[in-house]
Amino acid sequence: TTRPTKMATLEAIKYDGKRLDILNQLKLPLETVYDQAKTIQDGWDAIREMRVRGAPAIAIVAALSIAVELKARSFATVAELVEFIKSSLAHLRTSRPTAVNLFEMATRMESLTTTLSAAQDCTVEQVKAGVLAEIEGMMAADIADNRAIGRYGAEAILSKVSVDTQVKVLTHCNTGSLATAQYGTALGVIRALHEQGRLEHAFCTETRPYNQGARLTAYELVVEKIPGTLVADSMVSLLMKEKGINAVVVGADRVVANGDTANKIGTYQIAIAAKHHGVDFYVAAPVTSIDCKLKHGSEITIEQRPGQELTQIFGQQLAAPGIGTWNPAFDVTPAELITGIITELGVAYKAAGATEFDMESYIADAKTAAKK
Repeated sequence: TTRPTKMATLEAIKYDGKRLDILNQLKLPLETVYDQAKTIQDGWDAIREMRVRGAPAIAIVAALSIAVELKARSFATVAELVEFIKSSLAHLRTSRPTAVNLFEMATRMESLTTTLSAAQDCTVEQVKAGVLAEIEGMMAADIADNRAIGRYGAEAILSKVSVDTQVKVLTHCNTGSLATAQYGTALGVIRALHEQGRLEHAFCTETRPYNQGARLTAYELVVEKIPGTLVADSMVSLLMKEKGINAVVVGADRVVANGDTANKIGTYQIAIAAKHHGVDFYVAAPVTSIDCKLKHGSEITIEQRPGQELTQIFGQQLAAPGIGTWNPAFDVTPAELITGIITELGVAYKAAGATEFDMESYIADAKTAAKK
């Protein structure tokens, strides 16, 4: 097999230290339009309206919207600066309730701001510089984490097949460069397999009702010349039966302590189909998507989205006017249906005979191993 040449990578977020531009994903794949975010409210609106989506990208856009406004403002005192940062973070937390990366970023920034401002004789400029350095480092860190996720995920999938066998992988929603700083989580695993010449084919679901698979994942596969096929969500079971899928790999908006995973609506039924057909089902997510404060998936807040997302596409009415709708944005896949959880630290597996993961121990052990 000839290895593919180095691929161009799409950018969902452009930031040059002064200006923040966000790829408006509502217009894809028909138009490529970047919206400038000049304020925290612009960032909040882009997240809420799903012009930017994907848990890692949401956190990065929220943080960078603070950065651009910090650079444009002056503050008379450290206390005024601290209050601005903390109130901004509190507001940004309300944009999307399910994606844990946003909350993890906000908590980390609050803690950093408190630490920096507590230093004796600290100045406004010192606190501002410390916060900006942390924010501006997030994009580079996310890309490095995604590449590690891709590497570990490809390794896990390939460990189940003979050497030189090419694999067929199914993914759901969009978890690529459009959902992260670059490269992607679950789609990053597919990218890694493709780069190694070991991907026979990628299949992506439409991902109704918002069509992130049809609009975004399909767009990424086409742009980067990764062999791909789009299927309707309702075709997944037959696809597994007829096409010999080797693995499913999906992203996550929140993974809790026992491994239960909240992800885009439709993930749960794919996991059930995978279990029935003996197909390995992997979740790919950075450690920032793991929330060990919650013990079980039943504790996750599931966002309810407007009904028109279900009844309309691009503003065109599809459903019978007047019909009721139920539109949860996410579902929770129980740990027992998940083969492994791929992070930038490696792959978490359940203990022999266990039906749940121990994510707290996994993170602690993996971080200890990484320091050695």
